[in-house]
Amino acid sequence: MITGQYRSALDDKGRILVPSRLRGEIPGSSLVVTAGIDRCLWLFPPDEWKQLSDQLMEAASPFSRRARLLQRRIIAPAQEIELDKAGRILIPPSLKETVGLRKDCILHGIKKYIEIWDVDEYSAYLQEHEDEFQEAAEELGGAVSFF
Repeated sequence: MITGQYRSALDDKGRILVPSRLRGEIPGSSLVVTAGIDRCLWLFPPDEWKQLSDQLMEAASPFSRRARLLQRRIIAPAQEIELDKAGRILIPPSLKETVGLRKDCILHGIKKYIEIWDVDEYSAYLQEHEDEFQEAAEELGGAVSFF
């Protein structure tokens, strides 16, 4: 299970170190990177990516304007990337620009995938959505059982 929150920085070549605890949960040495729904990147192990992209394609007709929008924003920019021997990945420049990655980044392990955020973008996102987070936590609080 891919979990944890880590800080890492892009180097001058656009590479970022994937922390060893996250790498240890990734089967193989490749990932699929694409733009996320929010201003972040999503990294998927290839098998997880295949499941998600297949679901998006099967659930959405190419005759639907909204479906095409999702396919263009999520599936089209996806690229398979390799972890190098040092545990780094090269972020494609187009994706780096799309989500505003500059230097300092936060990586989130979210069970089946990883998000990469620019630190400032993530901070702004948290501030902007704090009330929504509180409401969602309250809503889900009744549905989640700890014992």
